[in-house]
Amino acid sequence: MTLLLLVRHAATDVTGKRLTGQLPGFHLSEEGHRQADHAAERLRALPVAAVYSSPLERCRETAGPLARAKGLPVTTVPELLDVGYGRWSGRPLAALYRTKLWRQLVHAPSAVRFPEGETLGEVQRRAVTALDAIAARHPKRVVAVFTHADVVRLALAHYAGVHIDLFQRLVVSPASVSAVALGERVPRIVRLNDTGTLSDLAPRARPRRSASPDGERPRRPGGGQRRPDA
Repeated sequence: MTLLLLVRHAATDVTGKRLTGQLPGFHLSEEGHRQADHAAERLRALPVAAVYSSPLERCRETAGPLARAKGLPVTTVPELLDVGYGRWSGRPLAALYRTKLWRQLVHAPSAVRFPEGETLGEVQRRAVTALDAIAARHPKRVVAVFTHADVVRLALAHYAGVHIDLFQRLVVSPASVSAVALGERVPRIVRLNDTGTLSDLAPRARPRRSASPDGERPRRPGGGQRRPDA
């Protein structure tokens, strides 16, 4: 299975204050650059084969330290852009909290279309389609994907089988890593909002099973039955 590392971009000066959406021109803050460097250090132990990013600066800047450490290019994918918030883009969150549409967004986000913008269902479909294509392009490899908080949350909700109306229960912090294994079996979420060590996600070589003295391979305990999740 392909291991997708879904990384939210690091902090900007307006993170948590303004709804930037698809607006360009927002760069990482000083703290954001520290977060990006720390994320690259955490991911260093993993055999990352490719780096993908939303085209916006804050994502590409977060991806930069890891890409340089691994000697890889950053491939931008338009479908990984943040939500198209339309006329809400760039507005202070404090002002949006007082609107009727925001109250509807809290209780039934799947029913909301942002003014002259997207629905969350549309964002989820384009993001998941892009992620599935990336996984298919790199079978059985580890791939880092740098994108936005709601894009990560909507993708995780899809892979977990969670309705969009519940996606806001998932927390995705700046520069956090969530990991999803995709392939022939059902998707498996193996990390969520991780800001600590990731070294245990690195593939380990399987020890060779030695033959028993009579020339037969030893049986597994319990009659050699393979666990369903093995």
